[in-house]
Amino acid sequence: MEITGRVTKDAAVRKVKGGREVVSFSVAINDRYKTKSGEQKEETTYFQCSYWLSTKVAGQLTKGSIVHLMGRVGINAYKDMGGDYHATLTFHCNAIKVIARGGKNETKEVLQSVDLKDDLPF
Repeated sequence: MEITGRVTKDAAVRKVKGGREVVSFSVAINDRYKTKSGEQKEETTYFQCSYWLSTKVAGQLTKGSIVHLMGRVGINAYKDMGGDYHATLTFHCNAIKVIARGGKNETKEVLQSVDLKDDLPF
């Protein structure tokens, strides 16, 4: 599956069991449509994303960046201690393409494709 969205906060590199590292970040996707009555609606869907192939990409995944992701969708559902149910959408990335960089100064710089497939550890 492929999705395109905006990074909601700077990516973080986490260490997990076995010494492996994962890049974690979240992406927001906006959907705009018009109802039958002509009213404009906008909905935002959030994905919690993970990328396991290389940590080099973490520095490019800054808040506000627009990214094109390829991978698979999942769901993380759980029941909290209060008995309430919660769920989040997850996206396990196989490839990432940075379309435009975000940053604190709000300037956008269009980049060429960031091809991370060549960074495979095998």
